[in-house]
Amino acid sequence: MRLQRIDHVGYAVEDLEDAVAYHKRLFGAEVAHRERMERDGVDEALLAVGGSYIQLLAPTRDDSPVGRFLARNGPGLHHVGYGVQDVGATLHDLRDLGVRLVDDHPRPGSRGCTVAFLHPKGMFGVLVELVEDPITRSPEPGTGGPSTLAT
Repeated sequence: MRLQRIDHVGYAVEDLEDAVAYHKRLFGAEVAHRERMERDGVDEALLAVGGSYIQLLAPTRDDSPVGRFLARNGPGLHHVGYGVQDVGATLHDLRDLGVRLVDDHPRPGSRGCTVAFLHPKGMFGVLVELVEDPITRSPEPGTGGPSTLAT
C-alpha cells in the first residue's frame, strides 16, 4: 500500500484551451496527453512536469463531478493523484483502516491507468485519486525484479 509517487495534480478549469495556453506561456509546458473521458464528463490535458503531471480538467457537461465542482467553487485545485502499485489492494487496505472511499472498486482512468478516488473527508479535505499506471508500474521494494519506472 505504499505511495510510489505524486502522479498528478488535477485542476478544474472552465476553458481547457485557455488553461493549456496559460501554462505554455508561463512555464513553457507542453501537452503530453489529451483525452476525453465520457464516463466522467471531462476533457483532460496532461502537462508533463518531471515524472508527474499537471492535469487540466474541463467539464463536457454541467452534471459531471468537475462541472459541479466549478459551479460550487470556481476554477482551482480539484484533486491530487498518487501513484500506487495496486489500486485494488490499496483500496482494500484503506477500507480496512476506516478510510472513506468514493469508489468501492478500481475503474478505468486516462492513459490506460486504473484509478479510484478517496473522499476528501478523512483526507484532510483533499480529494485523492489512486493511480495504477501500467507503464510506470514497478515492483514493491524487496519483491525483486527490475523496476520499469519510466525516467
